[in-house]
Amino acid sequence: MMKQTAPLVLVIGLDPYRVPGPWDPAPVAAAIEESVRRFAESGIDARNCLIGLDGSDDVETVVTAALRERPWECVLIGGCIRKSEEQLELFQQVINLVRLHAPDAAIAFNRDLTDIVDAVVRQLARSSRRAGEPS
Repeated sequence: MMKQTAPLVLVIGLDPYRVPGPWDPAPVAAAIEESVRRFAESGIDARNCLIGLDGSDDVETVVTAALRERPWECVLIGGCIRKSEEQLELFQQVINLVRLHAPDAAIAFNRDLTDIVDAVVRQLARSSRRAGEPS
């Protein structure tokens, strides 16, 4: 009997401490830490790829390196990238990088900071059901 390995999940989001503007990054950072804890409790091997909007990252380089790191089963693209009209070009860039460098990975989207893990679990369940369906 083969030992089941933990699903490999990459979470791509914004680094709350490197987003310009007058705002408090602490609640977002706390939510990220909570999701890390919940992923571990759920038996999911999740990694964060956090990018800054302060000009300190070459987004393509950072995201590509993360996507090439492992054969991800699921990639979640966070709402801070996805929901903001100002980040539309960034969102498009990230989607295209996922398609290019992790074409077999399911793509998940969360509703808010509290359901990051739930969004991944939902998508992993959908993907495993599809994989088990006859062609």
